[in-house]
Amino acid sequence: MQVRVPHEWPDTPEEAVAIQLRLRSLVEQATPAGFEPRTVAGLDVAYEEGTNRVAAAVVVLDADSLEQVDSAVAVGHTDFPYVSGLFAFRELPSLLAALERLTVTPDLLVCDGQGVAHPRRFGLACHLGVLTGLPSMGVAKNSMGEFEPPAAERGAWTPLLDGEEVLGRALRSQSGVKPVFVSVGHRIDLDRACAEALRLCPRYRLPETTRRADRLCRDALA
Repeated sequence: MQVRVPHEWPDTPEEAVAIQLRLRSLVEQATPAGFEPRTVAGLDVAYEEGTNRVAAAVVVLDADSLEQVDSAVAVGHTDFPYVSGLFAFRELPSLLAALERLTVTPDLLVCDGQGVAHPRRFGLACHLGVLTGLPSMGVAKNSMGEFEPPAAERGAWTPLLDGEEVLGRALRSQSGVKPVFVSVGHRIDLDRACAEALRLCPRYRLPETTRRADRLCRDALA
């Protein structure tokens, strides 16, 4: 798949923030009519300790069986500084390179990170969705907002909040384990994003998409 990037990659945090503020109005928080994803892609990036070398991996799974149907890896370097809220600019160039190596265009992108649960409401999942035009969502390990712990059973959730604004949900993907934090990326609503997250977590806390992409990018750096 080919991706057109409508901006230059920034050199400074100030330039990166300006890009987020310009693109965030393009985010669509509604699910297209008839949306039934047959393939779901997990995306993750691994960093080589002590260097600026990174490996980005995309793993595409059949949405029903969770069998792998495609994968791709791109190894590169990142010079963008490590700044909270701007991780996308460290990871996006390599992630897009990996996406372009796929032979299957996935119906849904699942990011190991944030969507609208972000200081400027434009996290990695939003940026990827806007650039690719694909439905996307974030399933993060850590919260970017306030929340009350959800009930212990699988499927329980509480809102993830910034004041009174709902940014996403703290979702119990498995009974008795720490929640994950689901937020909209692009072209999906929060209810549907949570339903897809649960479908992708049949046994473990994290989605199978994330688990397999994490393994693939770590192996690429080994």
